[in-house]
Amino acid sequence: MPDHGDLRGVEASQLPESQVRVFAMPPRDNAEPAEIVQGFLESLTSDDPQFEMARKYLTKEASEEWRPETATSVLADGPHTTPERPGNKGTQVYTLTGTRVATIDAQQAYRPADGTYSQPVHLTKDSASGNQWRIDRPPRGVVLGESDFLRIYRPVNKYYFADDGSPGPGQERVVADPVYVRQRVDPVTQTVRLLLDGPTQWLAPVVRSEFPSRMRLKSGTKSLAPDSHNTLKVPLEPAANGVGQPQCTKMAAQLIFTLQDWAANGIEEVEIQRSDGSPLCRLTADRAETVAPHRTAGRPDYQYFLDVKKRLVRLPGVSTSADPEPVPGPLGTEQEPLSTAAVSRDEERAAGVSLDGRELYVGALAAAASLGEPVLRSRAKAEKDGFTTPSWDGRGDLWVADKDPRNPRLYLLHQGAGAPVTVRIPGMEGSRIEAVRVAADGVRIALLVEQNGQRTLRIGRVDRDRYDGAAAGRGDGSAGGGEPGAAEVAVLEPRAVAPQLEEVTAMSWAGGSRLVVVGRESGGVQQIRYVHTDGSTPASGALPGLTGVQEIAASDDDRLPLLAHSDDGIVRLPPGEPWRTVLKTGSSPVYPG
Repeated sequence: MPDHGDLRGVEASQLPESQVRVFAMPPRDNAEPAEIVQGFLESLTSDDPQFEMARKYLTKEASEEWRPETATSVLADGPHTTPERPGNKGTQVYTLTGTRVATIDAQQAYRPADGTYSQPVHLTKDSASGNQWRIDRPPRGVVLGESDFLRIYRPVNKYYFADDGSPGPGQERVVADPVYVRQRVDPVTQTVRLLLDGPTQWLAPVVRSEFPSRMRLKSGTKSLAPDSHNTLKVPLEPAANGVGQPQCTKMAAQLIFTLQDWAANGIEEVEIQRSDGSPLCRLTADRAETVAPHRTAGRPDYQYFLDVKKRLVRLPGVSTSADPEPVPGPLGTEQEPLSTAAVSRDEERAAGVSLDGRELYVGALAAAASLGEPVLRSRAKAEKDGFTTPSWDGRGDLWVADKDPRNPRLYLLHQGAGAPVTVRIPGMEGSRIEAVRVAADGVRIALLVEQNGQRTLRIGRVDRDRYDGAAAGRGDGSAGGGEPGAAEVAVLEPRAVAPQLEEVTAMSWAGGSRLVVVGRESGGVQQIRYVHTDGSTPASGALPGLTGVQEIAASDDDRLPLLAHSDDGIVRLPPGEPWRTVLKTGSSPVYPG
């Protein structure tokens, strides 16, 4: 039982209640200004699709100019209203204030926010309404309390294809693009329209949509819903009529993956229609996985960690009683004791960092394989300043950071071999990377960054526009890049995704747009929870506590258990069960990636 910190007030409506529906009421005759403002704010929390009731609190001119879809401001305790001094006769001003939590932009993308919110609301006696008080200058967009936001909105992943210069080996990769939709206002149609609108601004440079540019639903389409055969028919504008079958199949796959969150609707098949209603193509959910696997990393065969002999060992992915066995190949022997390790997503290779943290090895997971020279060396003087745990992306490339305080760097090794490429990270000068995890799609990367003694979690976008796998340096830790013709890779626009946590100690990808994070809030105790890549936190994101968590690992497949290295050794958290000890002595638990 903690004896300090992490004590907070709880609102009665803190958690979203799926059974609650809010119906807006029109303004009462002869209502005073305070009642008009409060009625307007309450109507913003309703399930009114076009905010028609909210517009009744506005003058006709204000209603025509007000654009609720431009932005949504989410405040910690909801907006507070403060009357200002009365102005001219027949006018009144109120100020809305609160503590910012987040904003939802016109693309329905979530961004964490902080600071104070303050917006004036101007009222006037409106002759068109019979000289009633009405708002003639409303706040920009919609303003809500956090509890109302959690009740009204639901996160959904849109899916696009990775477009990072090279398809890499195997099938195409899809990338999750999280947005929020109003869950009681025709969410399927909302989601399809958002998918057609294209990727959000932050992700757009590294993904592509197979839908023709500026594609829209066929004019006059009001609502989309699956038919009695659980098929969703999506009629498109005439611009889609000439699309070929391969492209249409990819379009249908994007729809299938994007609509998977609405399982209650029973969508098992998508039919894309021409503007005349004839089928353009059809695709079932099962066949969509053959177009581009939704879980890019697949369902791994094993879970991996280091045993007491510092060998890489493994357990079957769903086993509850099997003993760990050394992996085949040199990293499963005591030839080179390891401090950390990572397994490629195809489970055919592994990378390991030596005990002193200064050498990075790559070896095949095959009995006949041998261990060659290190593929990379660090010049760090201390073990804690050597290499981080490496990470493999879905292209088969290997990433690792050198924590040497004299020359901290992030490296990329094409297919885990050859000369390393130094990865630029504009805007993060003066900071040091403590952990690296690359998403299976290869276009997003999670970084634990230490700056001024504080560790924060950031997600960056991988830019490979000029990357061709060419040599860009030497394998001695002095990789350059930037020379004429050299490969260049950059991580752009890294953004904080767990701002509520003062200190983050471990993290892992746990799905298309979700990570599992170990950290603590200011004055609080260590906690394990899920966070989304846009910085939002699921309402049910908290996980059972665990003492002294040092490392954590998750699979893209949420049916597999979490792994952690804690004071109890290597432990697992199967879905719906408590933490269970696998091995009293062990470290560096990892899933492929």
